[in-house]
Amino acid sequence: MLAAPYRAAVAYKALLQFGSRALPAVRAGLQHRSADVRFHCCRFLDRYLQPDTLADLLDMLNDNDERVRITTLHTLACDRCKEGSCRPEEADVLPRAIELLTEDPSAHVRAMAIEVVGQFVHCNPEAVAAIEAAARSDASSTVRKKAGWYAPGGTIHRRSVPRESRIASAHGPQN
Repeated sequence: MLAAPYRAAVAYKALLQFGSRALPAVRAGLQHRSADVRFHCCRFLDRYLQPDTLADLLDMLNDNDERVRITTLHTLACDRCKEGSCRPEEADVLPRAIELLTEDPSAHVRAMAIEVVGQFVHCNPEAVAAIEAAARSDASSTVRKKAGWYAPGGTIHRRSVPRESRIASAHGPQN
């Protein structure tokens, strides 16, 4: 039913009501021939991501549908929507997110990739380099602007400094 536009909203709401019990069906849906089904299954994982579904989700970064890649990146970046606390490991997600940021033909995908790469700008020089390069030279002014927010000195970069670093800088150098 997720593949039928006139039924998808109702089907998605029903799927959400099943919660994590729907994960086997959602995992199967990630392989469906319909991009609409794959898109809705990635949306579902935004709420119910589990460690055993993470590899399936990461595979969706290679999907040929732009909406699926965007939703997958959102799922990897967003904590606000999640029921649990499953987070991908840096080594699993950062290289592919940087690749999407630098090479994806869709400006929308590149803009969402910034949010994933931006999670690592305080601890990974490759993330910093990718964000700064996008801020300088991405073909899309929207992507350049968003990357500037995540680059060192940008508003999101300043706001997302790890708590320990903020405390240390507020108290000055430790002797």
